[in-house]
Amino acid sequence: MTTTSNLSHIHRFVPGQDRQHPPLLLLHGTGGDENDLIGLGELVAPGRALISPRGKVLENGMPRFFRRLSEGVFDEEDLRRRASDLAGFIAEASEAYGLGAPVALGFSNGANIAAALLLLHPQALAGAVLLRPMTPLRSPPPAELGGKPVLMLSGAADPIVPAANAGALADVLRERGASVRHETLPAGHGLTQADVQQTKAWLAGL
Repeated sequence: MTTTSNLSHIHRFVPGQDRQHPPLLLLHGTGGDENDLIGLGELVAPGRALISPRGKVLENGMPRFFRRLSEGVFDEEDLRRRASDLAGFIAEASEAYGLGAPVALGFSNGANIAAALLLLHPQALAGAVLLRPMTPLRSPPPAELGGKPVLMLSGAADPIVPAANAGALADVLRERGASVRHETLPAGHGLTQADVQQTKAWLAGL
């Protein structure tokens, strides 16, 4: 396992023995870093390579992947720029470590940047697990997702993400050709054991 800043994002890389399945790109939530989701990645996709970058934006000292103007209101200009930067990092990491396109596993802010990547840079990802995501763009571009697999897990008691907002994101991704499974769990914004179990089972079927 390595922690390095020799690419465009500070990140951790965990080599994998499983070369038949795509690696995971782990994208933390607000206040997390490159260490936060390593344990989750190892639980849900044992043996796969893991790439875990740190978001470059600081909000009151807490790392994020893009700026927001207030709770649930995103700086879309910054979001588009940061998504482009992250797509560039994925290409760098894929070349540096000899990996194919990853499946993103993002939580909260990390899920939102993963959804933006699907819509703005679909070639960067092989699919995505979006844990507590929101619709990242008010006017999503006409992406062609060509059947990319997407798992969305929302929380029925999530105080941050309105159910209609998450449902709209699922619709947008389906309209652009993604194969979306959207489940609402008896949970809040935080992750539960059900998230782990459903994510592991879904990834095993890819």
